[in-house]
Amino acid sequence: MTLRLLSCLAIAFALSAGACAEVTVKDDSGRTVRLQAPARRIVALAPHAVETLFAAGAGDRLVGAVDYSDFPPEAKKIPRVGGYSRIDLEAVAALKPDLVVAWESGNDATQLDKLRALGLTVYVSQPNTIDSIADQLDRLGRLAGTEAVAGAAAERFRKRLDSLRHANAGKPKVRVFYQIWKAPLMTVGGPQIISDAIRICGGDNVFGHLRQMAPNVTVEAVIAADPEAIVAGGMGDARPAWLHDWDSLTRMTAVKRDNLFHLDPDIMQRHTPRILDGTERLCADLDMARSRRPAQ
Repeated sequence: MTLRLLSCLAIAFALSAGACAEVTVKDDSGRTVRLQAPARRIVALAPHAVETLFAAGAGDRLVGAVDYSDFPPEAKKIPRVGGYSRIDLEAVAALKPDLVVAWESGNDATQLDKLRALGLTVYVSQPNTIDSIADQLDRLGRLAGTEAVAGAAAERFRKRLDSLRHANAGKPKVRVFYQIWKAPLMTVGGPQIISDAIRICGGDNVFGHLRQMAPNVTVEAVIAADPEAIVAGGMGDARPAWLHDWDSLTRMTAVKRDNLFHLDPDIMQRHTPRILDGTERLCADLDMARSRRPAQ
């Protein structure tokens, strides 16, 4: 047997062993997730999970996704298994996934327990800080066996995040009200990832003391908080008409200084690498608010 043939056999054995090696990670709920080998058939139960799996190099492993999983464009072709708040359990089981990626605050916990009872392996995703998105890329890459792509994406993310932090360090604070929706009037609490983005930009979430992810608040509470900037999400990249419901409240600082801003929710309200695009735009909006302060 030639040396070249022995080398080829050794490489083939190493690749085969790597493909069959057990994979173990901890998910965001604290559970240990074990796979006998990297996942080849993945169902993702949240749009942010689909997008992050693509970023981690595992898009071709996706065999099922939920409604509104629309980025990248290839994600639109993945078969649907219901919506994130109401999963079609039979459709998930029929796809025979070796991994299900779930969303802790979006999926129904009872339905996730039923998937586990069917013998399916469930990884729970809940990145509540921007730093944790890079960790999510690393972990999903390990689960899918795409560590090289995922690791490179995580490193790029961390470097870009560090640059954003450095660029906005030490800036004067801006009091921010982030409005997710009009009726009910919904904002973000302290544990929500958008609060982290606000902090990175030198902002202070006026409802950051609330511990719910997406608490309902009253108009009176917003008036009392007197934010310097109001930032609205909505349903898409078009500025929501309801943002201008605040225009009549001219005693509020944000209204008085015309600091009513809009961010595409896809780049701010999804826990994906694109949140850095949203954070950059948010930082620019808060810089605009600073520039409109009266001269001292």
